[in-house]
Formats: sequence, C-alpha cells, structure tokens
Amino acid sequence: MLIIGIAGGTGCGKTTVVNQILNELPDGEVGVISQDSYYKDTSHLTYDERVNINFDHPRSIDFELLEEHLKILKKGDSIHQPVYSFVQHNRTGDTISTRPRKVMIVEGILILTNPELREIFDIKIFVHADSDERLIRRLKRDIAERGRDIDEVLSRYQTTLKPMHEQFIEPMKEYADIIIPNNKHNTVAVDIVRTIINDRL
Repeated sequence: MLIIGIAGGTGCGKTTVVNQILNELPDGEVGVISQDSYYKDTSHLTYDERVNINFDHPRSIDFELLEEHLKILKKGDSIHQPVYSFVQHNRTGDTISTRPRKVMIVEGILILTNPELREIFDIKIFVHADSDERLIRRLKRDIAERGRDIDEVLSRYQTTLKPMHEQFIEPMKEYADIIIPNNKHNTVAVDIVRTIINDRL
C-alpha cells in the first residue's frame, strides 16, 4: 500500500489537488482519509466550551487513532472512520467503514506536524497558496457550508488560524517531498504524483 500525505494551510486547495490526482486514476483503487474526521471527541464539553477549542492546534487531532487506522489498513483490514460535525464541533457517533486500497491519500492541515505519521507516509506533499487567497476561500466555505458568519470567521482567522499557520503549518514544508503551488501552473506537480501512483497501481 502506498500512503500519501497531503498538507497545507486552511483554504489552500488540498481537496482540489486530491480531486485532480483522483480524476484520471481507476475508480476504487485510491482511498481518501481526511484529518477532519479525527478531531478528538469532545462530548464531555458543553457546546459553548467546544466553540472555544483551538481546532488549528495539533493537540485537537486524535493522531493516535489516525495512526492506528493507517496501520490496520496497511495490514489489509477495514477501519471505522469517525464522522465529524463542524456544526456541532464534535464527532457524531457515526462511523464510515473504509476498506484498504492500493493507494491511500491522507489530507489535512496538520498531518505533517506529527513525526509518527510522517514516518508512515511514503510521499509527503505540501500545497502552497497565497494567504489572501486562503482567507477568501475559508470565508466562502465556512459561511456557505458550516453556518458561520463573517465576523466569526475573520475573528478566528486573526486570533487562531493565522498564528497557528505560522507556528505549525508553514514550517512543515521542510518535510515535504513535493510542494505544489495551488494555481493553474500546478499541472506538472500533479502529473508527477499521478505517475508515481500509476506505477504503484
């Protein structure tokens, strides 16, 4: 099994890159796991307490469970991936059965911050995008999909997202095997990744 980690700041376009990679690959050969499914369970907290969690700090991620799940998949067994609700800021209690594939892509802003996970990844990719571009994408997404208002998103960006990006995410470029600029010129980098995956398939 080839395990690929794709990281980068919030709104950098990781999902777009993942979809570009998947677009021309055989159906069912490549699986995707999102770091967002592995936010820690916060059922013991009230909703107001959950709202104040710093979700952009590595502490918010259940890396042990993610690591354990990747090892189970690598052995050839299926896992039960948690389902996370951004509206409730908590896991829903549901799970998604995920079976092993020849290639597993793990995507998320903080996945390269964890040394044990970095060891598991065969290829580490960092998607780079301009900070203004990332903020605009984040605004659009959080308002449209996650029920946030503009003041909440901007406040979170200034107090949490930007400092966490500078402290934890941007420095992870040094661990990346490939850095993909997220603009219309990234086709060569995406083609290289696709070629590596095709060789494995």
